[in-house]
Amino acid sequence: MAHDIILLIAHYGPLLIFCNVLIEQLGVPVPAVPTLVVAGALAANGRLALVGVVSVAVLACLLGDLLWYAAGRRYGGGVMRTICRISLSPDSCVKQSELRFQRWRGGVLLIAKFVPGLSTVAPPLVGAMGLRLPAFLWLDGLGSLLWVGLAVGLGHAFAAGIDQLLAALASAGTFAFELLLCLLALYIVAKWWQRRRLLVALRMARITVDELNQSIAQGQRPVVVDVRSEAARLLDGRIIPGALLADLNSIERTVGHLPADSELVIYCSCPNEVSAAKAAKLLMAIGFRHVRPLAGGLDAWHEAGYAIDRLSHATD
Repeated sequence: MAHDIILLIAHYGPLLIFCNVLIEQLGVPVPAVPTLVVAGALAANGRLALVGVVSVAVLACLLGDLLWYAAGRRYGGGVMRTICRISLSPDSCVKQSELRFQRWRGGVLLIAKFVPGLSTVAPPLVGAMGLRLPAFLWLDGLGSLLWVGLAVGLGHAFAAGIDQLLAALASAGTFAFELLLCLLALYIVAKWWQRRRLLVALRMARITVDELNQSIAQGQRPVVVDVRSEAARLLDGRIIPGALLADLNSIERTVGHLPADSELVIYCSCPNEVSAAKAAKLLMAIGFRHVRPLAGGLDAWHEAGYAIDRLSHATD
């Protein structure tokens, strides 16, 4: 099986490299680094053109990223929520990308391909944040060149050792391929189990959007807290009227002046209200007795037709 893959890369070369890289950049979990490393080794042996390998790989990166960038420019926070829902780590994929964007801004594209999960999320994120197309093409092109150059360069530099490794894989026959499939399956199962344990640990009484609206209408005025990150609020400027703005790092300071028996409703826009549930557990740990995440979060509130305010600095 490994020998057949090597022959495919050697025979179809640029086309196979282009397709593999493009598919990975579009978000399909088909890693392109092994293909690039093998292509680099084949280039060292004169079986592929080094410049051609790098060029088609960078072109595929730019094409895939440009599609995500355009989706981010067109649909803003909506495309980010879609990516988050289909990710193997939906509770952290966009959150971590938002934090990196806050630190790096457009420069996040220079490191995106070296960080698992960030490669697909970064282009629509910077698009939604309003990064200009020329700046995007420059930064993404440079980041793509660094990523491709490193993978191909490693294959080129260690061609002899890679040949031995590939020969060993080829001699192992289908066993090596089946082992890789088993490892991939175990990874997916582990991520699923990790996510399930997190949701069980965070399971607590939630308040529905109808209950919250009724409580506000009756004059009970619970304290509503928006725990999305600053970058998330830039992407999506919707906010429940009167909500306090905080995040997981600042929520204690934001509500610390309130009495311990205050009724707090925490909301976010992440899947399964994970950030809201974490914030609620944190507040209960420091003494607040009536804290509930909002079921469905901000999206459920908006979809129910209840009042929404918008932040003036948001991109949408």
